[in-house]
Amino acid sequence: MPTPVLLSWSGGKDAAWALHVLRGQPEVEVVGLVTTVTDGYERIAMQGIRTAILDAQAQAAGLPVIQARLPQRASNEVYEAAFAAALAQARERWPGLATIAFGDLFLADIRAYREALCARLGWTPRFPLFGADTARLAREMLAGGLRAILTCVDTQQLDAAFGGRDFDAALLADLPPGCDPCGERGEFHTCVHAGPMFAAPLPLVRGEQVLREGRFLYTDLLPA
Repeated sequence: MPTPVLLSWSGGKDAAWALHVLRGQPEVEVVGLVTTVTDGYERIAMQGIRTAILDAQAQAAGLPVIQARLPQRASNEVYEAAFAAALAQARERWPGLATIAFGDLFLADIRAYREALCARLGWTPRFPLFGADTARLAREMLAGGLRAILTCVDTQQLDAAFGGRDFDAALLADLPPGCDPCGERGEFHTCVHAGPMFAAPLPLVRGEQVLREGRFLYTDLLPA
């Protein structure tokens, strides 16, 4: 029997591609998604994706999603408590579930943090994309049919004009030297709306753009 796996879901391209990769590994079975949602905003933390789109993504992926609810401006301690509660909820739903996968690519400190947190909570982490060459990975995603839109741009690392652009070959060509092609250092975040992990594409329209903290440019996306 394959090992059941919970996938940490951001709504972005890396989590989506991790789902695609895991589904190609017969020794595991992704049974559900877990994501952090900010109360009041009703959006996925960091990506700024509306919960209506999160629900549409989960439906297209054919997987249930468990939300770890966070208050606005939550501390790391509050985040960890909410995450632990969500994992406990997942374990109640799927007895014996003890493995969680993350879409991290190469940041060793982030991986070490997740490994330590999972160890404290009694979970085994998996990193199906870790160590991949991100330029090659970005091209592989696009060739595989993944489609995404930039929902958040760190304007201290990338020009605001990239906000709301499609994640495509033209964008990769336009990225400045030093910017990771997958935005792994936080240069940008994305919302996936099509790809081999979805049964059907999600029709989305771009809404307003808002600058937060004088730095992060968010592009609102809405279901069409």
